[in-house]
Amino acid sequence: MNAKALSGENTTHEVINQPAPLEGYNLFTTNRALRDALAFNGGAAHAGFLREMGARLGSVEMLEAGTLANQFPPRLKTHDRYGRRIDQVEFHPAYHALMRAALNWGLHTAPWADHEPAGHVKRAAGFMLFTETEASVLCPVSMTYAVVPALKLNPAISAEWLPKLYGRTYDPRFLPASQKTAVTMGMGMTEKQGGSDVRTNTTTAFSLGQGEYALTGHKWFMSAPMCDAFLVLAQAPGGLTCFFLPRILADGAVNAIQIQRLKDKLGNQANASAEVEFHGARAWAVGEEGRGIPTILEMGTMTRLDCALGTSGLMRRSLALALNHAAQRSVFGRKIAEQPLAQNVLADLALESEAATALALRLARAFDSADAGEVLLRRVLTPVAKFWICKRGAHFGQECMETLGGNGYVEENGMARLYREMPLNSIWEGAGNIMCLDLLRALRRGPEAAQALEAELATARGRNAAYDAAIDRLLARMTAADLPESSARRLAQEVALAVQASLLLRHAPEFVADAFCDSRLAGDWGDTFGSLAPRHDFEAIIARAMPRDA
Repeated sequence: MNAKALSGENTTHEVINQPAPLEGYNLFTTNRALRDALAFNGGAAHAGFLREMGARLGSVEMLEAGTLANQFPPRLKTHDRYGRRIDQVEFHPAYHALMRAALNWGLHTAPWADHEPAGHVKRAAGFMLFTETEASVLCPVSMTYAVVPALKLNPAISAEWLPKLYGRTYDPRFLPASQKTAVTMGMGMTEKQGGSDVRTNTTTAFSLGQGEYALTGHKWFMSAPMCDAFLVLAQAPGGLTCFFLPRILADGAVNAIQIQRLKDKLGNQANASAEVEFHGARAWAVGEEGRGIPTILEMGTMTRLDCALGTSGLMRRSLALALNHAAQRSVFGRKIAEQPLAQNVLADLALESEAATALALRLARAFDSADAGEVLLRRVLTPVAKFWICKRGAHFGQECMETLGGNGYVEENGMARLYREMPLNSIWEGAGNIMCLDLLRALRRGPEAAQALEAELATARGRNAAYDAAIDRLLARMTAADLPESSARRLAQEVALAVQASLLLRHAPEFVADAFCDSRLAGDWGDTFGSLAPRHDFEAIIARAMPRDA
């Protein structure tokens, strides 16, 4: 035996039975569920665009940028070296690279600027793909997308700002909007005393005439404080009102917005969220005085869509990492993906991910249409999708992490970052109870919303007995005159599962749709992932979801 053998050199640190990292692959072409949902919702013409986007987002370079942007989070600089107040936030170059890519692809405003058929569906699919690479930088992207309908309520502001919002060349410089190639927008509604109850906001707006106001007060959460402008709520003489608040005024003066601190958050590390104070900050009314909540809800509706899209993307990346690991790592003499119980878990996760993708893209299609039925369906499905998909995210992420074992719990793997991101979309823009109450309000305004949902569900009738029975139960519950508020969560869950099942029955393989209906609607399922009936084709479900030939 030679000296090397005695010392153990070249043997103790040999790496065996560890999977190759999931990078350098196309996020779009390997996502069969997304491709099928895209075609079903009228977006097949955009497959080429998304194919190019998916290749770029799955590259080693872009995935590394997502990692770096989170490892080196934003830093607040309240003062310069001479003691002057500057209230600026510094970001790592990786953050700017990601923002540059997102704007270049039009994820911020393309549906409004381009007027393409299925424009919202195209953007929704791209948003989900981008989320797999990095989710938190999409906060300002989402708010910029969502602000456009509300901003149009002020013709003067929209005429000046929309061309800049439609710009595709990201410009992080701290300059007046007129000197920039593109701008982004944030929002500030939440205050210390109120949370979701924005009617209790105490920020005041003093009228200066000609639609201009001076705002004094605070915001407990100001999303993306380095955006170029914000929509905020404040109490005007006529009641709670929505205001357009620029970061820098037209004359070059910095508006009177002081950043008190950045939030130290569980996840969403690459994005800055701040506490701010307004000291006579200049702002302009958007919409009528006293109509602040309906006005800013135009923005909230769009960001709620993005919450569902974002969690769907996080689910897909979590599932892809779990499948990549299970297909390559051996335990007890076989690959994890060949173990019957592990197959049950992985197949169940794949069903959940595909159902989330289907519902999120169907909701996006409702935003592409002015048809009365689609508008009504949008009112129902927005809170439902936001509630159910986002509520499922954390449980889903934990199960995917467990598939990787200790490797999943280690920070550098990437799964931990995905897991920490999951609760955000469930909380932001209205937590679960707020969404479920919104569903009740939509249904109680009149029979039209329930009728629109019934028409959507009827298109899958006759394809699965468990589905048909579940729809009958749901319609009876929805139309009950005495439906209590305390049952709103159960109702939202039933609507979500019914719509997901109807979509899978219409555009997913039979082995996917039947397993979903059997488990989620017929009750042949346990309380955790991995309790599907053994008669289902686990291998086929897993093969469909596999991110590559691993």
